[in-house]
Amino acid sequence: MRATPIRAAQRAITGAGRRGAGTVASRAGRGVLFGRRRIRTGMLAAAVALAPTTATVLAPAAADRAPAPIGTAAWRADPRALPDPVTADPAAVRRFYATGSPASQRALALRYPGVVGTSDGAPVALRYAANRVTMRAAGARFADRPGRYLLFDPRGDGRVAEVFGDLAHADRIAVLVPGAGVDAANFWSGAGGRGYRALARQADQLYRSARRPGFAVIAWLGYTTPKGVSLSEAREDLARTGADALVRFVAGLRAVRPHATVALLAHSYGSVVVGLAARRLPPQVTDLAVVGSPGMGVDDVSRLGTTARVWAGRCPGDWIRWVPGEQVFGLGHGRAPTDPAFGARIFGTGSVDDHDHYYAPGTESLANLTAIATRGSLR
Repeated sequence: MRATPIRAAQRAITGAGRRGAGTVASRAGRGVLFGRRRIRTGMLAAAVALAPTTATVLAPAAADRAPAPIGTAAWRADPRALPDPVTADPAAVRRFYATGSPASQRALALRYPGVVGTSDGAPVALRYAANRVTMRAAGARFADRPGRYLLFDPRGDGRVAEVFGDLAHADRIAVLVPGAGVDAANFWSGAGGRGYRALARQADQLYRSARRPGFAVIAWLGYTTPKGVSLSEAREDLARTGADALVRFVAGLRAVRPHATVALLAHSYGSVVVGLAARRLPPQVTDLAVVGSPGMGVDDVSRLGTTARVWAGRCPGDWIRWVPGEQVFGLGHGRAPTDPAFGARIFGTGSVDDHDHYYAPGTESLANLTAIATRGSLR
């Protein structure tokens, strides 16, 4: 029987592992080289098998730009020359609101809740109020959802950022960046109804674990994540869009809390987002921590271009360990951050045995993430 493209891809990958292992046993130096080449071939073969044509795999994907906030057209038409919700720098947004009276600010939030609620650099309490208006207008699913939100946009897969703690007075802020399969519909319940995968729940567990005054946690779903098992998980396109949004979001935090330091904690594909954003982050971001990471878009921590401490953890049972640490024709995310050659600070993940429980209470993983998030140290 003639082999199908899928079978050919499987053979290329599994064959690389078998032959690579045998070669290493007999000729270590050449075996590593040939094994890596065969893995690259297997990755490309798998990509071709899963796509309609090779051109589909290799061609750049269309950019997935975040839409302009709800109400942008009316906001831009306002004769008061309000700061543009898409292009205005968060520092300029902060200065704009600082010149207005509380009454005028509230009026803007009521008239343009979709713009004010997503305006990085706007006062924290004002964004909470504006997003509450938008959530009530979005229907029963969101209208009575408790919490405080720096971002809420129900369009498409949705974008949400929920805050745990007193952000307006925080001196240390942790931002959780999610991986694939997270959207507004499962933000609180978890993908597939599995609560332990819920981004909001993970942020709450981190916050409760810290028990530190002046500490706030933000569950940030500010980009469209990859869906299911698809080529989008192996590419950087969605991560680039997410990185742009993350850089702007952090700039907004810097504008309203200039003396606070920030830690970014990313899971799975979220680590690609953080890796692509790293070079553009302000010095207030002191720590980047990734768990279950397929890569950060580079092969060496020095190439991230950041002064922040870079941490990585992965449990032995995480399936992400099978993802090749390669980048071929736009597929893959580079060396695993837990590889010693990458140069990250490795932390333990004891009691975790899969891809989705790094924030589970009572685990070494959560204890270490808490230490990194609160003080940038494991001690």
